[in-house]
Amino acid sequence: MLRLAFASLALVVHLGAGAAAQTASDQVAFQQWLQQKVWPDARSAGVSKGTFNKLMKGKLMLAPTRPDKQAEFGRPARYFGANTLGYTTREGQKLRKTHADLLKSLERDSGVPGQILLAIWGRESGFGRVKIPQDAFQVLASKAYQDARAEYFRTELIAALKLVQEGRAPKALKSSWAGALGQPQFMPTNVAKYGRDGDGDGRVDIWQSEADTLASIAHYLSEHGWQRGRDWGFEVKVPADVSCTLEGPDQGRRIAQWADMGVTRVNGRAFPKHEAMGQGYLMMPAGRHGPAFLVTPNFYVLKEYNESDLYALFVGHVGDRIRYNMADFKGAWAPTDTLLRADVAAMQRGLERLGHDVGGADGLAGFRTRRSIGRWQEAGGQAATCWPSKAIVKRLR
Repeated sequence: MLRLAFASLALVVHLGAGAAAQTASDQVAFQQWLQQKVWPDARSAGVSKGTFNKLMKGKLMLAPTRPDKQAEFGRPARYFGANTLGYTTREGQKLRKTHADLLKSLERDSGVPGQILLAIWGRESGFGRVKIPQDAFQVLASKAYQDARAEYFRTELIAALKLVQEGRAPKALKSSWAGALGQPQFMPTNVAKYGRDGDGDGRVDIWQSEADTLASIAHYLSEHGWQRGRDWGFEVKVPADVSCTLEGPDQGRRIAQWADMGVTRVNGRAFPKHEAMGQGYLMMPAGRHGPAFLVTPNFYVLKEYNESDLYALFVGHVGDRIRYNMADFKGAWAPTDTLLRADVAAMQRGLERLGHDVGGADGLAGFRTRRSIGRWQEAGGQAATCWPSKAIVKRLR
């Protein structure tokens, strides 16, 4: 035991500050947990002892990564930086030509437009060009040991071990800090479930094969309910008498009804006839301080890939830029107060005390928080902005 403790300590020093936050005894307990708790599950899943030992040997528990309570609350405009938009659009347009036949085939089979597949690929891994340096087994094991969603990550760890055992993933498996793998950044269970062979070589390789990457993304979106023939959404103008509190996937109505309320496309065109009778949902990611959108159910399919309004909006917007050479949003991102996540969380708790559903006091202004702010403002006789400010935080915390 003492020898193991010294060995663990040496490894901690070698791996640097992140791992050094853990004590030698923590690392010993982690090693015991791997053998006593993880190995039996891995064995039951068909992982051999040799594979387990080879892949988990010397793995150190990483220091937990938790959101900094003093981190600045992120403004939506930052997500749409000119450099990121420009690069993803330019490269996406080139790759749309390169993979034209494949994208046409995937759209025919899955219903998902090729530009959407390209936008996700670009956002997730820079079209496979972004280096993904983390040791997947170290990341997943650390999270399975100490994360709030430990059971989820334990399942993902076993799935990653099984992928290597079956020869479906590289032995030197790399991941993001969240444990996502390959060019589409799939979690291990999703590799097994949604990975597809796009180049016809008889195997799924989301690490090296661009065709497999695109086919896998298409299959994922199709299986999560992508509606063939529908768009993801439209940038719109929202009249002052249409409240921003009407935002959200639980307050949908036919797009024709939104139009009857005065909601119009920013380009002045009518909504397509085939969309008019379909459900649409108001989405205002910065409340009254930024562009507004009517989104379709496909927008929420994109959120199944990454649970973020801004992510889904980025993918839809870049897809439009790739295929239609669309320009930036017409609506401007207005300046807003600089706030800390701790301040926003305090405001959210204040709203919760008043009976509002903010979706959790996490310091992030999702649609439930945005419309709760607006409802609180309207109840007090104010014009609803549906966005946090220093004055609102001061009154609600």
